[in-house]
Parts: sequence; structure tokens; C-alpha cells
Amino acid sequence: MQFVVLACLAVVTAAAPQFQQELGRPVVQLLRDDRQNDGLGNFNYAVEADNGIYIENSGSQGSQGQVNMQGGYRMQLEDGTFADVRYIADEFGTRVESPLLPTPHPLPEHVYDLLRIAEEQRAAGITFD
Repeated sequence: MQFVVLACLAVVTAAAPQFQQELGRPVVQLLRDDRQNDGLGNFNYAVEADNGIYIENSGSQGSQGQVNMQGGYRMQLEDGTFADVRYIADEFGTRVESPLLPTPHPLPEHVYDLLRIAEEQRAAGITFD
């Protein structure tokens, strides 16, 4: 009986995945890994890898009990350019800045004229049902 259990364990061990590096995929080395946390909601970290990825973030206690955070990340795209993203999250919401984000087209001048007229009518008490 012990031999059968031992044989089963040997088979399961041999059949288990070996978690070897996938062929053709290089191992990414960390060049920098700095972390500070005071345990009170204030923290900073920065991580940089040899493949061009860089992440930084800092946080502090907010005025309304939230944790305010700001930071960003950078990574190299397939075409060799870099994607840069910066963000701030606080009691006013999350704001993200990046040249990769789409921007709306400018409104035609007549739309601004219509908005001005509508505001003048609203201020004059004119309503439409």
C-alpha cells in the first residue's frame, strides 16, 4: 500500500508544471524598486524595469477621509515610441493626462453663438416648454 501511494506521489510530481521560462520571452529585470509606507495612508513607490516600464505613485490622506494619489507610468510601445500617462485622484475625482487620450474636436463657431444666445435667454427668464 505504501508503495502505491509513493508511486502516485511520484507520478503527480513528475506531471506537475515546471514553470520554466517560456521560450522566446526574456526575463524582465527590475532596475529600481523603491517603496515607502508610513502606515498612516502616506506612501511612495517607484518601479523601473529594463524593458522600459516605469511606474511611480504617491499617496496621502485626503481632506474627506480618502487617500489622494498622484503618479504615472511609462512604457515602450511596439513602434518604439513611449506611452506616458499621468494621473491625480483626490476629492475632486480622477484626472488623467496623456497624449494618447482622445480629444474632442473643436465646436464650430455657430455652436458658441447658440450657447451664448441660450444663456442670455435663460438670464432674461425666457423658458420654452
